[in-house]
Amino acid sequence: LVQLVESGGGSVQPGGSLRLSCAASGITDSHRCMGWFRQAPGKEREGVAAVYTRGGTPYYDYSVKGRFTISQDKAKNTLYLQMDSLKPEDTAMYYCAAGDRSGYCSRETAYADWGQGTQVTVSS
Repeated sequence: LVQLVESGGGSVQPGGSLRLSCAASGITDSHRCMGWFRQAPGKEREGVAAVYTRGGTPYYDYSVKGRFTISQDKAKNTLYLQMDSLKPEDTAMYYCAAGDRSGYCSRETAYADWGQGTQVTVSS
């Protein structure tokens, strides 16, 4: 059973930073993707960043490239998302996901397991 628990969300002013964490359990070698997605009110869920657990260049959506950094600590079974230079348009519920399906790690279809989400609000 895969369990993903996000933390680190909150309210921050534009230009600020937050670090999201995702504590994972039940992850196996079949999970080739670990990713962060977000969903703003009235919008579809979108991929933010993802890592290929077997190595390779991380994926970043163009809207966060250069501002967000995804990383993983395999010893701690934790996935991170460092978010800098936050903008109001980054406001959303952020979800951690583990993917063992085929397809690009940037797409929801690669993921079967999801966390409950953590809210990020960027406003002045």
